[in-house]
Formats: sequence, C-alpha cells, structure tokens
Amino acid sequence: MISAAPIPLHQLDLIGRIQAIALLAFLGGSAVIGGALLFQHVGGLEPCELCLLERWPYYIGCPVLGVAIFARSRSLLVSIFSIGSLLFLGSVGLALYHVGVEQHWVAGPTACTSTPTAAISIEALRIQLMQTEMVRCDDVQWSLFGISLAGWNAIASLFLTALGLIGLLASWRLGRAEAASQHNSM
Repeated sequence: MISAAPIPLHQLDLIGRIQAIALLAFLGGSAVIGGALLFQHVGGLEPCELCLLERWPYYIGCPVLGVAIFARSRSLLVSIFSIGSLLFLGSVGLALYHVGVEQHWVAGPTACTSTPTAAISIEALRIQLMQTEMVRCDDVQWSLFGISLAGWNAIASLFLTALGLIGLLASWRLGRAEAASQHNSM
C-alpha cells in the first residue's frame, strides 16, 4: 500500500500564511463591494456607469480568492493570486480613470453624460430629458477627507493588488519549499 508523505511542518506554516493572505484579501474585497452595494441600496447613492464597471473586478476576484482560502496546490495558488492581482490592478486603473473624470482631468465616457432617446419630436425629447435623472461620472456624490468613492476604491484596489502579489510570492516560495523537501527525502 502506497501512502502519501505527510506535508512537512514548515510547508504547513507557509500554507497557513498563504491561506491567511487569501482570507484577508477575500474579506477586504467583500467589504468593499458590500459597502458599495450598501451605499447604493441603503444610502441611496445611485452608481454611474464607471462605478458599475469598477465593481466587476470584485465580482470576479472575491470568489476566486475565496477558493485560495482552501487550496493547497502550489499551481492553483499561483494561478489564483496571479488572476487576483491582475484583476485588482485593473481595478486600480479604472478607479484612477474615474478620479480623473471627477477632477475633469480626462473626458468621461459618453454613457456618463448622455442617454439614448426614442423621442419622435422636440417636445417628446424635452419631456424625456426633464424626467430622466442621470448619474454623471464627473460629479462626486460622496467623499470622506476629500477623497471620493472612486479614490477610496483606488486605495482599496491597490491594497488588494499588494495582497495578491504577496500571496503570489508566498505561493512561489511554497514551490521552492516543496522542491527542497523532495530533494532532502531522496
């Protein structure tokens, strides 16, 4: 009967650290997206098109990082942290772009400044425009310490990117530890 060799203690310690990093990233990302949804559904802050776009890295990244909490395979951990780091780095870019739009440094997307119309006359167009409440990407709806929600998202995404990179480096170290353990057992 062939049995699998037990995982050495130093590898278990490293796996525990990696899982703690994954848990911290998962909880942090979940808190950010949960906060955004609370601001919208409880606080009444309607998101603009960029705000909605900025949520996608969280919708994808949080479940992916959730898998890393339970993963023990080096290759799976490297893949997960690579994906997570790239997603949240993209989120940093989106959030910084949104900050640029809010500060009028760059032009915002047309979705944030106009809506398509099906009006068949000037009067119908005027009525439709008067009844439409548009959420503009270049208006700061809420800020704390002079930093808008897009700015806070950039900070949070940068933190999550850093956690992803730390998890990625730790996963690579796990591979070196596994190789050293196999070499020592020969």
